[in-house]
Amino acid sequence: MEYRQLGRSGLKVSLMSLGTMNFSAEGFFGMIGSLPMKDAARLVDVAVDHGVNLLDTSNAYTTGKSEEAVGEILKDRSNQILVGTKVRFAMGEGPNEQGLSRFHIIEQCEASLKRLKRDRIDIYFLHEWDGMTPVE
Repeated sequence: MEYRQLGRSGLKVSLMSLGTMNFSAEGFFGMIGSLPMKDAARLVDVAVDHGVNLLDTSNAYTTGKSEEAVGEILKDRSNQILVGTKVRFAMGEGPNEQGLSRFHIIEQCEASLKRLKRDRIDIYFLHEWDGMTPVE
């Protein structure tokens, strides 16, 4: 596997990452295909054995269940496996439970950390542009 420096982050990431949208998927995401935990853990094993060091997930994938699955799979593993997750989409009915407001980003970052059973998120992506929140 080849690795590249990720910008100025200091992280070296594999050229391929493993997407986890279908880990424990239900509803809309389950229509794409749902991978039971045992199979998801095996897939992570195979990916890591082949040099993948980055898993990609999102708080929005089955309302956090993908992050929970990743957290469970990685709980007894080395911190050498990097995790990238995302924020943007609605996680509740309230007006501040979606988008890229400071409130929503912080709230969801903390929730993602709990679901992932980690003390850090290696890469935190903005899942999509939010035209309602000013860039600054």
